[in-house]
Amino acid sequence: MEDSSHKPGFFERLSALLLREPEDREQLIQLLHSACERNLLDADALSITEGALSASETAVRDVMVPRAQMDMLDVSDSAEDILRRVVAAAHSRFPVYDGDRDNVVGVLLAKDLLRLQTDPSFDPRIWLRPVVFIPESKRLNVLLREFRVSRNHMAIVIDEHGGVAGLVTIEDVLEQIVGDIEDEYDFDEAEDNIRLDKSGRYRVKAQTEIADFNAAFGCSLSDESADTVGGLILSQLGRVPKRNETVELGGMQVRVLRADSRRLYTLLVAAPVERHGTPGA
Repeated sequence: MEDSSHKPGFFERLSALLLREPEDREQLIQLLHSACERNLLDADALSITEGALSASETAVRDVMVPRAQMDMLDVSDSAEDILRRVVAAAHSRFPVYDGDRDNVVGVLLAKDLLRLQTDPSFDPRIWLRPVVFIPESKRLNVLLREFRVSRNHMAIVIDEHGGVAGLVTIEDVLEQIVGDIEDEYDFDEAEDNIRLDKSGRYRVKAQTEIADFNAAFGCSLSDESADTVGGLILSQLGRVPKRNETVELGGMQVRVLRADSRRLYTLLVAAPVERHGTPGA
C-alpha cells in the first residue's frame, strides 16, 4: 500500500521548480539563481546568461565610445603622421575621415601600415576597409548577430541627424555579456590604480587606498573600517559582490567589473566625476 504521507524529496522539488515555465524574464532569472544556489549552474555561467539576457535590452548608445573619445585618422595626412598616431593610440582599427569628422570614409587596419616597410609611398585610401554605420538605438544582441554575419569588428554609431555619435566594437558588445575582456595591457598589471578608460569612465583597482580614492574623486570616504576601496565595499555589503553589481560610494555609482568568489579586482566609477589631485600608484 502506498504511503499517502509521502513528501517530495529534494530532487523532486528541484525538478518541479526548474520545470515550471517562467511567466516573465524576472521569473526566469530567479530560476537561474535558484539553480546556481543548488550548484546546478556555476557562477560564471549564470553571469554570462544574465549578460546575454540584458544584451537584448541594452542599446548601442549605452556602451559606445563617445565621439570625443574616438581616435580617428584624416585620410589626407601623411603616412608618417598616420603611423605616429596609430602607434600612440595602440588600437588595431581606426575610423578614417575625409575633411569632416562626420564624413567617415572607411576603416584602416593598423597591420596594413606594415606595408610602409616596403612601400614608403603608402596611400591609405587604397587599403581602407568598408565602414558600417548603425543607429544609437540598435540593440546589442542584434548588433552582435550582424557582426558575426558580416565579420566586421567595428561600427560607427550615428545620431538622428546623421552625424557621428561614437563607435562600438565587437569587444564592447562581448564585454556586456561575458564581462571585462583584458588584453596584453591588462589593467590589473598596470601601475596606475585609477585610470580613465575609452568610454570616459574610470577603472579603479580594488586595492586602491581610500585616501588616494578620496584625493582622486574629491570625496571623503571613511577609512575606519577598511584601508582600501575594495575592503570598504566588502565591509559595507558584508559579502563579496558579483560582477556587474553596482554599489554606492560617496554619492557615486560604482560597478564591479571583475571579481571572483573570494575577492574584488577591478571597479568602474560609472558616474561622470571631476578628478581632484593625483591618485597614488
